[in-house]
Amino acid sequence: MEENLIIDISESNKGKEQIIIDKKYKFNFSYKRKDNSKVYKCTEYKKINKCKSFIILNDKKEILKYNSSHNHPENEYDVSLSIMKHKIKDGIELLPIPFGIKIKPLYNKISKEMGLICPEYNSIKSQISRNLNKKLPSNVTTFAEIPSESEYYKTKRGENFMIFKNSNLIIFQSPFQAKLFREYNDDIFVDDTFFIAPKFSYQVFITRTYAKELDSFYTTSFAILKNKEQETYKMLFEKLKKNANTCNYNIRIEPKNLHCDFERAISKAAKTIFPNTNIKYCIWHYKKSLEIKKNKLCYSEVKNNNNIFIYYKTISNLPFINPEYIFDIYVIIKIKSIKNNYCQFLKFLEYFYKTYLIDYDMKIWNYYNNIEHITNNVSKSLNNYLNNLFPTKPSFYELIDKLNELEHLSYYDYQRKIRGIWKIKKKSNK
Repeated sequence: MEENLIIDISESNKGKEQIIIDKKYKFNFSYKRKDNSKVYKCTEYKKINKCKSFIILNDKKEILKYNSSHNHPENEYDVSLSIMKHKIKDGIELLPIPFGIKIKPLYNKISKEMGLICPEYNSIKSQISRNLNKKLPSNVTTFAEIPSESEYYKTKRGENFMIFKNSNLIIFQSPFQAKLFREYNDDIFVDDTFFIAPKFSYQVFITRTYAKELDSFYTTSFAILKNKEQETYKMLFEKLKKNANTCNYNIRIEPKNLHCDFERAISKAAKTIFPNTNIKYCIWHYKKSLEIKKNKLCYSEVKNNNNIFIYYKTISNLPFINPEYIFDIYVIIKIKSIKNNYCQFLKFLEYFYKTYLIDYDMKIWNYYNNIEHITNNVSKSLNNYLNNLFPTKPSFYELIDKLNELEHLSYYDYQRKIRGIWKIKKKSNK
């Protein structure tokens, strides 16, 4: 048996076992003998050198025979490259979920431990990407392919994250988020985003709440929807209500106010499940829709005529006016516009009248008596944050992994604040 030889275990690019001797020579597995010992041939045996060196190991990786008649120079750099790739692959394999892995810090850690010539990071970057891709689950391309069970459906604390799935939506709500929905439901904010929705879906729908004593907003659920139909929203709200009631059968879960944009399907579905909830439409969306219509119908008149500009601003700020006076204000503006022959602006006034005075109940977009939460921008800001995380549409599992991470950060933030720890102390630079 050979003595004083250093053996490292690695593998070839094809995934076969590879033996490194003295951090200088590589041997690929060739065949197994009848006594279960294994023969490894020098990696140069198929190359121009036709190296005949080989090594035989028993099942305990002890050397039985070593032919060291190498006819080529040592190659420490090539050997270090193989060892580095293998160690990083092992590091990836140990992780249950490969999204968000910081490869460069892992590379730096291993390079310090190796104690030999180390390859540059860029030289192994492509190999690392291949290892990561092999670790990733198969991408979901339709709602039908979404599994009912997955390791991704667990929070970082090991709790269930996915609570419901059918052919039109899948809902994610941790026990912590259900608790928030149950205990802080004076104001629930809902909004959707299309940019981060996986390609097979239509939108990601998010609900949030406001914890007044902590002066903080928290997400209470995420859902991936196939469409924007009222029945889909109805099922979503029904399951959130049911999940919040799971451990509190005697508590009636019904938000006092639900803040959303002017999508009727959302508000009608919410009123079906929460009949006593006040629907409050977002003023930002109100003003935005007026601006779009103004630009289309009467942009020049509003821009060039100060009286019309004042009329337009008055209409824009009606959500803050006592609703008893809103119709009278509208009539006065219309009479003056007719008298002055503001033809294009009259078209805008007709749109406002039909949309906000006839089609919508004035109470749902008026905040005269309560201006604490006049928009659902708290949800919009989270959507914008998520949109910036993904330059392109994420895969299903990539999205769920990120939502899981956000849930955990939210949980950690809540636990700190509920204990009275409002700020993280900075480490002293001593």
